This record gives sequence, structure tokens and C-alpha cells, in this order.
Amino acid sequence: MDDKRTQRGTGTHVPGTVERLVAAWLAETERHDPAAAAEARAGWERGALPERAAQDLATWVTARITDTGFTEDEGPYVEGDVRITPADKDTVRDWLRARGHAV
Repeated sequence: MDDKRTQRGTGTHVPGTVERLVAAWLAETERHDPAAAAEARAGWERGALPERAAQDLATWVTARITDTGFTEDEGPYVEGDVRITPADKDTVRDWLRARGHAV
């Protein structure tokens, strides 16, 4: 699928959320597992993430939620290069499900 529109947010998805978070995920993955990052990037550029990459992205976005709305007393602050809200996590996971991934 060369059509870049398949990578854009659709329906209830906020345009740019998926792209922003996939870019951050790929950058982090490249630091830890260059081969996995290369495979994921190739899939992303084709418009279809491999299943393993989709699962990794879903796990990553859940683990990296940084903007929880909790106060310091209510929960931990998670440091990260990019702010990720629970709604962002839902957007990415919905986007993955809409493309046939079981997340």
C-alpha cells in the first residue's frame, strides 16, 4: 500500500497522533534493536506494519503514557521525549485494530 493516506488518522483519530508516536517509537526502537526498527520502518513506509511491530508499538505506547493527569501524590511521573496521553494510546491502538492487528 503506497497510499500515504493509509497512515493518516481516520474517523475519530486525531490527525498526526499516529505519525508523531510512530516516529518516537521508531527512534527509540532504533537505539535498542536496529534490525527490528528497520523492519518496522519498512512496513510503516509501505503502509502496513508487520504484526510483530504492531504488537511492539501497542505495548510501547501503553508503557510510555506520560501525561496521566495525576498529581505527584496520585501517581508516578513518567519521563519521556514525547508526551503521550491515555487518549493518544487509544488512538494508536484503535488505528492498529482498524488495520487488522489484534491488540
